[in-house]
Amino acid sequence: MSFRKDRLSRPIYHWAKTVLPEMSATEAEAIEAGDVWWDAELFTGAPDWEAFLDIPPAELTEAEQAFIDGPVERLCAMLDDWKITWEDQDLPPEVWAFLKRERFFGMIIPKRYGGLEFSAYAHSEVVRKISTRSTSAAVTVMVPNSLGPGELLMQFGTDEQRDRWLPRLADGREIPAFGLTSPEAGSDAASMTDEGVICEGEYQGRKVLGMRLNWRKRYITLGPISTVLGLAFKLRDPDGLLGGEENLGITVALVPTDTPGVTIGRRHLPSMQAFINGPNEGHDVFLPLDAVLGGRERIGQGWMMLNAALAAGRGISLPSLSSAGAALAARTTGAYARVRQQFRIPIGEFEGVQERLARIAANAYLLDAARRFTCSGLALGHHPSVVSAIMKHGATERMRVAANDAMDVHAGKAVIDGPNNYLGNFYRAVPVGITVEGANILTRSLIVFGQGAIRAHPYILKEMQALAEQDVEKGLAQFDAVFWTHVVHTLRTARRAFTSAWTDGLFGEAPTGGPARRYYRRMGRYAAAFALASDMALLTMGGSLKRREMLSARFGDILSELYMMSAALKRWEDEGRQAEDLPLLDYVMQDGFLTIERRLKEILDNFPNRPAAWLLKVFVLPFGVIRTGPRDHTVRACARLILEPSATRDRLTEGVYIGDEAVGRLEQAFDLVVRTQPIHDRLRARRIRDWRTAAEQGLLTPEEMALLKDADDAVADVVAVDDFAPEDLARGARPRSVPHAAE
Repeated sequence: MSFRKDRLSRPIYHWAKTVLPEMSATEAEAIEAGDVWWDAELFTGAPDWEAFLDIPPAELTEAEQAFIDGPVERLCAMLDDWKITWEDQDLPPEVWAFLKRERFFGMIIPKRYGGLEFSAYAHSEVVRKISTRSTSAAVTVMVPNSLGPGELLMQFGTDEQRDRWLPRLADGREIPAFGLTSPEAGSDAASMTDEGVICEGEYQGRKVLGMRLNWRKRYITLGPISTVLGLAFKLRDPDGLLGGEENLGITVALVPTDTPGVTIGRRHLPSMQAFINGPNEGHDVFLPLDAVLGGRERIGQGWMMLNAALAAGRGISLPSLSSAGAALAARTTGAYARVRQQFRIPIGEFEGVQERLARIAANAYLLDAARRFTCSGLALGHHPSVVSAIMKHGATERMRVAANDAMDVHAGKAVIDGPNNYLGNFYRAVPVGITVEGANILTRSLIVFGQGAIRAHPYILKEMQALAEQDVEKGLAQFDAVFWTHVVHTLRTARRAFTSAWTDGLFGEAPTGGPARRYYRRMGRYAAAFALASDMALLTMGGSLKRREMLSARFGDILSELYMMSAALKRWEDEGRQAEDLPLLDYVMQDGFLTIERRLKEILDNFPNRPAAWLLKVFVLPFGVIRTGPRDHTVRACARLILEPSATRDRLTEGVYIGDEAVGRLEQAFDLVVRTQPIHDRLRARRIRDWRTAAEQGLLTPEEMALLKDADDAVADVVAVDDFAPEDLARGARPRSVPHAAE
C-alpha cells in the first residue's frame, strides 16, 4: 500500500474527476490526428533554446528550386489577374492546361504515382510565389495539394485506391474537391446532417453491400469542375448489416461526380475571387463500401481524417498566402511611399505613414519567419495540430493588418479598380483566408488554447487519460504517478516565473550572446508566466474553462505570440544575424511582449477566482504592463528599410513576382526616383525645387535631364489610376488600355 496514493492521491483523483474537462470522442480524435512540437516546449515554461537552435532550416532541393524558377515563373507570366477576376471569372484554358501538364496539382503526390513529391517547404514556396501574382490561381493550386482527396489518400487510402486515383490526380485527369461544409454545419462539422446508410444495392450491374448517400454541401473549392469528391458524412447501419452499432460516426468516401444522383451546383463568388467554388448535392447516391476512404476499417474515422487534412491547409497553404500578401504589401507600399509626393516630399517621410510602413515590414518579416519555421517542423516529420491552428489564425489576421495598412498608404491608388491596381484584389481576398478552414473567431477562442492545453501541456493529457480509465485502481495508479510530477513541475515553474517577473528576465537563459540575448531571456520569462497561469486556470476552473472562451482566447494569443516570436528569432539566427534586419526583429519582439503583457493583465482582471488572480499577479505581472511596444526610432528604421533599395528589402520580399505590368512599372519608377535623388538633393542645396528651372539655367547635363524626365514620366504612370467608358462598364468592365495621368 502506498500512503501517498491512498491518503493523498485518492481524494485528489476523485475531486479531479469532477473538475477536469472531459474529452469527447470527437475531441479525442482531433487530438490524436496530430502531434506536438515547439508548442509543447513553450507549454513547459522552460523552452530548450539549444534544441531550438539545432532545428535545421527548411531548404529546397535543386529540383524544387528549378520548378520555382521555371514552371512557376512561367505560370505567373501567363496570369492576368484583372482579366481572370473581372472578365472571365476563371483561369484561361491555356493556364489550366499548363497546370495539368506541369503537375501543379500533384506537388505532394509521390513520384511513383506520377507526382512531383515536393516537400512541404517547396509546396509553400510555390503557393507563396503564385499568390503574389493571383489569389485565384494560388487557391486553385493549393487546394488539390492540401484540403483534397490526394492528401487523405496518401495518409489513409488503401493500396487499390492510391493506385487508381493518385496517378490521375497528379496529371490533372481527375480534379479533386473536398465536401465538408454543409448549410447546417460550418465550423461545427460534427453537427452535419449529411448521411449515409448501410444497405444493399446495385452497382455497375451487380448487387453489393454499400451505402446510400444524401448530402448538401456548399463553399466547395473546385467543386463545380471536380471529377472526384472527398465526401464527409455521418454513416448509419440501422439494419446491423455490419454487425455493430447503428451510428458509425463521421466517414469519408471517394465519390466520382458522374455517379447517378450527384448534382453539381452553380458557382459561388467568394469575395469576387475567380477560383472555382460552389455547392453540390447528392440524392440517393449508392456506392459500394470500398468507396470508403481507407476501406471498411476506416469507417467512423472521418473526423480524425478531417483534422489531419485541415492541418495542411492551416499550416502550409493559408500561411503561404498570408506571407505572400504581406511581402507584396511591403514591396509595393514601400516603393509607392517613396515615389508618391505630397507637399513636395515623398509621403514615406511622414511619420504617420512610417508607422504603417514599419508595421507592414515587421509583419512581412514575422509571417515569412513563421511560415519557414513551421515547414522546418513538418520536414522533421511532425504534424503539429496546435501549431497549424496558431498559423492559420495568426497568419491570416496579420495578413488582414498588412492589407489594411497598404490600402491606407496607397489611398486612392488602391481604391480605384483596374488592371493597374495591384492591391485591390488582394484586399478583397482577405476575408476568404479569415473564414475558411476554421473561422478565425472559433480558432482563436476554442482551438489554439483549448487543444493546446490538452495536447501540448506536458501532463494534462496523461492526467485526463488516467481519469478516463474504467479500472479505478489502475487509473488511480496512473494518476498518482503523473500528478505529483506535475506538482513538482508547477512549483519549479512558479519559482522561475516569480524570479524572472521581478527581474524582467535579467538572469534568464539565453543560448547565444549578441543583440538577441535579451529577447531569449524575456521569452523565457513570458513562457514561464504563461505556463503558470495556464496551470492556475486549469486548477481553479477545470472543465468550465472550455466555456470561458474569452479567457481561452487570451491564453491562445499568448501561446501564438510566443510561437511566432520564436520563429522570428529562428529566422534571425538562420539568416546569419543580419545587423541590417535587427530593427525588424526588435519591432516584432517588442510588439509581441506588449501583446503578451496586455493579455496577461486581461486574464488577471477577469480571472473568476479573485484570490488566485491576486496571487498569480505577484508571480507573473507584479508591476503591471510595463512594455510600451516598438520605440519611435525602431519604427522609423523599419520604414526606411522598405523605402530604400537594400539587401534587407530584397530578403523581406523575396519571391514576390515583379513582371513588367503594374508592379514592374512601380519597381521601375522606384529605381528611377532613387537614382535621381542625388540630383534633387544637389538642386535643393541651391534652393531650386523644379529641375526644369535648373535645366534652363544650364545646371544639368543632357544625361541628367533625360534621367529626370524618365523618372517624372514613370512616377506619373504609377500614380495614375484606371478609368472606364460607360459602355465598357455596361458590357463587363473592359478597361481603357492607358489610364489618365495624375493631375
